[in-house]
Amino acid sequence: MSTKEDNFLLQLRATFKVEAEEHLQTIADGLLELESTPSAQAKGQIVETVFRAAHSLKGAARAVGFSEIELLCQSMEDVFASWKRQESLPSPDALDTLHRVLDAIASAQAAPVGSDGTGDQPALSSLRQALRQLGIDSSLSPRESAATGLSSSADDAAMAPPVIEVAKPALPLPVAPEIGPQETVRVTVSKLEARLLEAEEMLMAKLTVGQRVTDLRELSGRFDAWRNAWGEVEPEARQLRLLSDQPGSPTQRHSSEGLAQVLDFFDWSMDYVKIMESEAVALERTAQHDRFAIGKLVDDLLEDSKQLLMLPFASISASFQRLVRDLCRDQGKEAELKIYGENTEIDKRILEEMKDPLIHLLRNSLDHGIETAAERRRRGKPSRATIELAVTQISGNKVRLMLSDNGAGIDTGKVKASAIKLGLISPEEAAQLSEPESQALIFRSEVSTSPIITQLSGRGLGLAIVREKTTKLGGEVTVDSQAGLGTVFQIELPATRATFRGILVKAAGRLLVLPTAQVERAARATPDDTRTVEGRETITFDGRAVSLVRLADVLELPYVERKDMFPSGIPVLILGSVDQRVAFAVDEVLDEQEILVKPLLKPLSRVRNVAAAAVLSNGKIATILNVDDLLKSARKVARTAPRAATGTKAVEAGMVLIAEDSITSRMLLKSILESAGYDVKTAVDGMDAFTLLRAEKFDLLVSDVEMPRLNGFDLTAKIRADKRLAELPVVLVTALETREDRERGIDAGANAYIVKSSFDQSNLIEAVRRLI
Repeated sequence: MSTKEDNFLLQLRATFKVEAEEHLQTIADGLLELESTPSAQAKGQIVETVFRAAHSLKGAARAVGFSEIELLCQSMEDVFASWKRQESLPSPDALDTLHRVLDAIASAQAAPVGSDGTGDQPALSSLRQALRQLGIDSSLSPRESAATGLSSSADDAAMAPPVIEVAKPALPLPVAPEIGPQETVRVTVSKLEARLLEAEEMLMAKLTVGQRVTDLRELSGRFDAWRNAWGEVEPEARQLRLLSDQPGSPTQRHSSEGLAQVLDFFDWSMDYVKIMESEAVALERTAQHDRFAIGKLVDDLLEDSKQLLMLPFASISASFQRLVRDLCRDQGKEAELKIYGENTEIDKRILEEMKDPLIHLLRNSLDHGIETAAERRRRGKPSRATIELAVTQISGNKVRLMLSDNGAGIDTGKVKASAIKLGLISPEEAAQLSEPESQALIFRSEVSTSPIITQLSGRGLGLAIVREKTTKLGGEVTVDSQAGLGTVFQIELPATRATFRGILVKAAGRLLVLPTAQVERAARATPDDTRTVEGRETITFDGRAVSLVRLADVLELPYVERKDMFPSGIPVLILGSVDQRVAFAVDEVLDEQEILVKPLLKPLSRVRNVAAAAVLSNGKIATILNVDDLLKSARKVARTAPRAATGTKAVEAGMVLIAEDSITSRMLLKSILESAGYDVKTAVDGMDAFTLLRAEKFDLLVSDVEMPRLNGFDLTAKIRADKRLAELPVVLVTALETREDRERGIDAGANAYIVKSSFDQSNLIEAVRRLI
């Protein structure tokens, strides 16, 4: 084919992907309904629906040359046709096979657009053979055929009503005008997201105008201060005016004339300042009016843009029924999933982020909460458990996701035992925990009540991910469980994502933002409020000792505290939830304001302790902190020794390998790191370094880039490809300083990139200290 024809085929296949997803979802939903629908008439309608979807998918696959998908669809059609003709039943085995076929088609059509859609041919051939067998098995007797309600075409003809001929009217009857279908166009999601991002940028204009109004209000306030000061000296000025008008000697007259000029200037200045005040007040009113006008315009534009990406919850919940079905069959359990509020609309970006957490909750419910059918009968429960997922719009711009089950509930004894074993809490602390606090421990990383690690559970990560994702989106997750009765997980989230309320703080000279929703309290801590408990500095909150750490220490920022810095106490923000609270000391709590969120792109999309960037109303950039990460980092800081009086942290010894072909540079780097307390070994080039890394254990590699045999970029890539060495931190120290070289280093997997032209040994030591 010509290039033009090839491009046209690629466009067709891209369109086919979208259409195929719709047809596959229709068939999958229909198969699930067949399992749960008792009505014979309804089953007949469902079979007709899936039959038509399979037929349409077959035709679309043929049009784009996906022959394997076409053959599978033909085999599915044959099965559905046999159901319509009452030749076989939609048995559980048949439904399992059809679900596997749908998965195979989804995998084949999800291949890159330029592929031929053949997929794994042996596997697809095996599935076609299995489909052919479905028409042979489960033959029905006439009695069974009648019970299914899947009527044949002959039955339909027999039951059809008689045809009554109607005489043609003498005059033509008026014909109602046809109502055409509403016109629609397909627009890629990426284009809609781009428009939304542009609309969100307009928020900056709204915030800036608001800041200008605040500036003008402050300016007007300064005139009040001037007026008060003038009111105090005005009587004296009047007195001086009277004195200057009195006759006297020439010298006195000369002095009086000078005084009169000064007083005239004061009078003129007073009038001039009053005019300026009037103009400033008028400008403030105008700016306020502009603020409301621009604010309404931006809010309307953003709201309309958001609606383009507001999707019903059903767009992610469609696969949940299948997930529950498959997990029940794998574990030998019986459960029914009921979903309410599927039409509730939520921002597409939030839906995508929350799909995995909801899957984790469903898996957790089936693995830990729902009992086997035999166990449920023994406890007097129905053998078939119920899981409910309800989505509701609540006050403001928020939605509530509530997932509940009527299973066994949470065994808090096992939860606390797991937390104690991991060293997260002491036995004494466990004994003091309330029931809600004990249940909340399940959100801590690695806490699990599963006796073994399986593909489904046992690692203690699922619920930790749920809280981390929820927190990142500005939401909150809670759990409530009753032993023997069941468990309820409740998640509250913003329905849209663009701005949020944040508390602006300063630590070590940096502007930082903490989500308001996760700050329990702001206070000031004096030396009398602090206590040392088991080597950790604490303050008392709600009658309990809460760890106190400096935010600058947690973020590993250089910091020097002056004795006179906090005369009225250190500003403290208490973060966390019932199961884990930490007090973070900051330099200053500046303000609470509406924050415009700017997501971080690669390679900064996952930086420890950092969630995103923020554009403040004054145009400055601040860092939005990840509270979950902060709580984890705070535990490590709280366990380390206090800072020395100089404010520097002691460096823990580590083994460092230096790869450098220049003996001078090699000895220089070795000297710097050894003087900082590290054990150092050297290699003469990349190949020598890789051999040493395979033979011995190192905590970090410092490498040049331009070396014989194996350069630094290739050495880094080789390390990342080695399973044993993949997590080794790598610092590249090189003379290559172009942006392309730095990007190449990042792509290779380097953790730090230091340019020799601006080399500073403190930068190297700081980089090594952070990575080890």
